[in-house]
Amino acid sequence: MTTAAEIADEIAKAYNLPKAQAKSIVDGVFKSIADAAASDAETNVPGFGKFKVKHTPEREGRNPSTGAAIKIAAAKKLTFAPAKALKDALNG
Repeated sequence: MTTAAEIADEIAKAYNLPKAQAKSIVDGVFKSIADAAASDAETNVPGFGKFKVKHTPEREGRNPSTGAAIKIAAAKKLTFAPAKALKDALNG
C-alpha cells in the first residue's frame, strides 16, 4: 500500500522540495478532488483517469439476519475510471 505521505516523499525527492511542501501539494490535490466531488463535478486527470460522482437511488433490501424488508437510503459514490494510458501501463 502506498500512503499520501509516501507519495509526498517521492515528490519531495524528485523535485528537491521540503517534505512539508510536498505534503501540502499532495493534500491540496486530494482536497481539490474531494471538493469537486462534493459539488457533483467530475475531475479528469489526463493519462491517469476520471473521478466522478455516481448517484444510487433509494432501494429496498433485506436484513440478512431476519429477512425483513428494509429501505436503503439514496447515496452518492465516488467512482474512478482509469485512462487508457494507465490501463495499458498496468497490462503491459
